[in-house]
Amino acid sequence: MEALELFHSSTLFKTLSLLSPLAFPKPPLPPSLFPPTLRSLSLSPRALSLPKRYFLPHCLSRSPHANLQQEEQGKVELEEEELEEFVEDEEEGDESKGEDFSDVDVDALEEEARYASLQYSSSLSCELRIEDEADDQSRRNQKRGRRKTTTTSIPDHLLPRVTIVGRPNVGKSALYNRLVGGNRAIVVDEPGVTRDRLYGRSFWGEHEFMVVDTGGVINISRSQTDVMEDLAITTTIGMDGISLASREAAVSRMPTMIEKQAALAVEEAAVIIFLVDGQAGLTAADEEIADWLRKNYSNKFVILAVNKCESPRKGMMQASEFWSFGFSPLPISALSGTGTGELLDLVCSGLQKIEGPENLEVEDYVPAIAIVGRPNVGKSSILNALVGEDRTIVSPISGTTRDAIDTEFTAPDGQKFRLIDTAGIRRRAAVASSGSMTETLSVNRAFRAIRRSDVVALVIEAVACITEQDCKIAERIEREGKGCLIVVNKWDTIPHKNQQTATYYEQDVREKLRVLDWAPIVYSTAIAGHSVEKIIVSASTVEKERSRRLGTSILNQVVREAVAFKSPPRTRGGKRGRVYYCTQAAIRPPTFVFFVNDAKLFSETYRRYMEKKLRSDAGFSGTPIRLLWRSRRKMEKDEGRAETMTQANLVARDRNLALAS
Repeated sequence: MEALELFHSSTLFKTLSLLSPLAFPKPPLPPSLFPPTLRSLSLSPRALSLPKRYFLPHCLSRSPHANLQQEEQGKVELEEEELEEFVEDEEEGDESKGEDFSDVDVDALEEEARYASLQYSSSLSCELRIEDEADDQSRRNQKRGRRKTTTTSIPDHLLPRVTIVGRPNVGKSALYNRLVGGNRAIVVDEPGVTRDRLYGRSFWGEHEFMVVDTGGVINISRSQTDVMEDLAITTTIGMDGISLASREAAVSRMPTMIEKQAALAVEEAAVIIFLVDGQAGLTAADEEIADWLRKNYSNKFVILAVNKCESPRKGMMQASEFWSFGFSPLPISALSGTGTGELLDLVCSGLQKIEGPENLEVEDYVPAIAIVGRPNVGKSSILNALVGEDRTIVSPISGTTRDAIDTEFTAPDGQKFRLIDTAGIRRRAAVASSGSMTETLSVNRAFRAIRRSDVVALVIEAVACITEQDCKIAERIEREGKGCLIVVNKWDTIPHKNQQTATYYEQDVREKLRVLDWAPIVYSTAIAGHSVEKIIVSASTVEKERSRRLGTSILNQVVREAVAFKSPPRTRGGKRGRVYYCTQAAIRPPTFVFFVNDAKLFSETYRRYMEKKLRSDAGFSGTPIRLLWRSRRKMEKDEGRAETMTQANLVARDRNLALAS
């Protein structure tokens, strides 16, 4: 024995042990060399075989010769605080490895997960809110009050139509907002703001109907300059690369297209509200619209409403000059609401009460698909190709679409969707420099359409490069938690296509839109109607994935396999993150809550790894997923059963909630 000790202390052994530590292991330290703190701990043999760096100061762990000399001399100084943390982490790891979830209060964890998901969604919604708090509260109150009064659930296509028609800038959109409640249509003191048809549900008493807002009708022959001034059309913004002849042709066609949309709305209307401006008085444009209504729609109930009559006494005088139109004028004020009650009484007198079918199935959830993108990428063309009619105006003039246009659509498989066409979203600096309040409100409507949608179709132009604005829109979609598909429109403009073109193009899109690397890509040519049906098929798949709920047992199995393949890295203090339990707390988007020992121990890199493993093993294509990491203290045991903390402790812990997406 003495000879062996002499050999270990010899220079030859030190040299050989450095060259081959496995062949010549170091002898274990005598118990007398351990400090009292270490000897007092009930350590297992595994704990006694801790790495040397947990027993020695950092300055001594660098040189093997110095370490051996210090061990032989018995002058080892342990970092007691670091050792205690490591031992506690090791004991906790041993418990977690053999932990049986049968003794865990799963219901309490599920409730805590739902609460964490709700809290995260609320905080994120506050950050992304566009409209001010007062407007949100007023719209919620109006909707709440209207919901209490409405007693029927008749689908939109069965309700009678009430169309508002008139020349530009007489207050049609303001009256529309007054009748449907809220701020649905853009109202600006500019002519030609509304161009497409807007639909909204309204009711009065026991009658329920659809109100249709239309663009201003211009029947008088005007010069191109006058038309551009009346409709606020510009031929410079967003029309780069378009020839001057094409611009002039588009400007000359714009009044005709607006009138066509208004004529379609009048054709389907049961009651027509002919709106005129009482302050401006009788004009030649009003006379032509009155003649048009009398000659072509004498079989319909027409109400002549004289707007901007805030004073009842002056209103009667202002309305008196419109008797020559052959209709009974009614003075009203769309902004203040004066006379709108009498107007609704007249409207309901010309409507027949619609009774819903007895076997009508109430649809609680109809997915909404918002079509967004930069100007002139073909959003309105896609909508028209899907519905099979000219629902919106398509023109090379930038900013043709102003409001968010909602349209009901039924897919070939019978699935119903609500399509939302939006205005082109330009850079914030470009919108601010233009000084156009209309464009600012249009962009806000587009962002609000993303918020109230379920799936977003991000449209990009095939021949155009992906810009920074496309990336910002993509980031907004991901933060809102909406399902998404990327639509590459105008695919026919790509020259010399072959079988590898789509593959190379997809690689380029994935590289530039990394935030949407999970979104499917669809190639289409909307103007010719090619492959537009693939948009609905892909959107339907994305919606199903977004609404899918993964079983808890399958989810925990996937998580265990991911942790076994790549365990969380240790910190410099020796601690390692451990996952105890995982559950899906919500859908739309799928939200997963991880109960861990300490959320701070999981780096952003490891969280991205866990998200990729969930996608590769469980799917969820086309939808963002949220991973929430919630620290969980040790379970308190009482009478041999594990009990969770009380609800008061859970609320206190929520202040230190560690969340990540």
